[in-house]
Amino acid sequence: MEARTKIKKSVAIRQRKEQEKAQQGGASAAKLQNCPTSPRKMRLVVDLIRGENVEKALYILKYTNKEAAIRVEKLLLSAIKNWEAKNEGQRVEESNLYVKEVSVGGGRQLKRLRPAPQGRGYRIRKRSNHVTLIVDSKTSIN
Repeated sequence: MEARTKIKKSVAIRQRKEQEKAQQGGASAAKLQNCPTSPRKMRLVVDLIRGENVEKALYILKYTNKEAAIRVEKLLLSAIKNWEAKNEGQRVEESNLYVKEVSVGGGRQLKRLRPAPQGRGYRIRKRSNHVTLIVDSKTSIN
């Protein structure tokens, strides 16, 4: 009989991540957690770059006059760097990268009170969001 050793959960997760990293190609993602901007304002910016080429998306974000555009631009640059790390030996310019998927979800809310007339307090909800951005190459699509 063969003795089977039980693997710790953390070791199994690490092995799975190494296998995924060993696979070449494919899309790469970047996440932004608890960004202190309301999801509604962030979606206005994100909708501008969904489905665009990476170079055009960077240009759009650079010249968009909203604070959320700065954060999304940094996130897009991070996704590009993740793609480069995953696909060694390939150049970004030649691979025809595009923004495959972008999603914005609500994050935690900080609840505050603002003084109101006659001794009351109005509730203020300071919203935050989570952004997930996926970049892929058009040449990998068959």
